[in-house]
Amino acid sequence: MPTTSFRLLAALLLLVPLSNALYFHIGETERKCFIEEIPDETTVVANYKVELYDPRSGGFMPSSPGIGMHVEVKDPDDKVMLSRVYSSEGRISFTSHIPGEHVLCMYSNSTAWFSGSQLRVHLDIQVGEHTIDYANVAQKEKLTELQLRIRQLLDQVDQITKEQNYQRYREERFRQTSDSTNQRVLWWSLAQTLVLLIMGFWQMRHLKSFFEAKKLV
Repeated sequence: MPTTSFRLLAALLLLVPLSNALYFHIGETERKCFIEEIPDETTVVANYKVELYDPRSGGFMPSSPGIGMHVEVKDPDDKVMLSRVYSSEGRISFTSHIPGEHVLCMYSNSTAWFSGSQLRVHLDIQVGEHTIDYANVAQKEKLTELQLRIRQLLDQVDQITKEQNYQRYREERFRQTSDSTNQRVLWWSLAQTLVLLIMGFWQMRHLKSFFEAKKLV
């Protein structure tokens, strides 16, 4: 029985994504946005690095210190959680307070530095316990390897609990939307039926008046 429970826990841990690493190209007037579905009270860390296109070599080179990125983060209620200018390489961190889709947008802080050229932005987004530097934690708290592993498992279980609560929250929102839609369809059907009955009654009275006027009845 303990072996089965351990296997189930390991399988659940595999469902939690480690990180989302990518790179993209951005022009001087472009704005790139990314959507992350995040549970509440969850830390998100995004590491990024900006490279500038070099037409002489045909590749991307490390950018100068003057090139930076303006970063804006909005919560599911469209409220701005973070809005500031960072350097050409850095680390973005914020903590969600409500569950749902968080939008992270990035764009260049100036167009004068690269005059129509492109920037390549490397972005690595980490969520939850994957933002924790366990090597630093072990050194700071003087943890043994076993204690550190237990700490990691506890953090992962906590993150899985948050993910499960978020899924229940989504299911509840979906159920509420479905109930609201079904109720609206029902009222619309009743309204259509009422209109048809009224039109049928009016047509019958109109035809009766017509036949009476023609002395057909």
